[in-house]
Amino acid sequence: MVSDTNVWAGQCHCGAVRFEATLSDGFNSIRRCTCSYCRMRGAVVVMAEMGGFKFLQGEDALTTYRFHTGSAQHFFCSRCGIYTHHQRRSDTTSYAVNVACLDGVSPFDFAEVPVMDGVNHTNDTGKPTRRAGTLRFIPAD
Repeated sequence: MVSDTNVWAGQCHCGAVRFEATLSDGFNSIRRCTCSYCRMRGAVVVMAEMGGFKFLQGEDALTTYRFHTGSAQHFFCSRCGIYTHHQRRSDTTSYAVNVACLDGVSPFDFAEVPVMDGVNHTNDTGKPTRRAGTLRFIPAD
């Protein structure tokens, strides 16, 4: 469950990749994205400054993927395939961290997650980032 601290340990599914992330603004930066890649991946992410992401083990087990402009770099465990984080396109000095990889955190811990318009990315349009909607989780009784 979500706590008050901004420093979180995390790992991929198989545990080969372990890391520590200092969240820039706690969970206030939580979001999803509508770009073609994020839409297929479906991850909920939260932000960490580049200096706030530290590998504890397994950095050599990571593989990467880039698309479109190639400026965003997406990291995956080469063993279990889990997406752990990516270097952001709109702010290359920060990482978006998969909340499902943070110890004790689930995307379903958040009743509402803002969804950003990645189809009309600010780096393509020159306009401010636009919120496309909200993803809601309503637990069954």
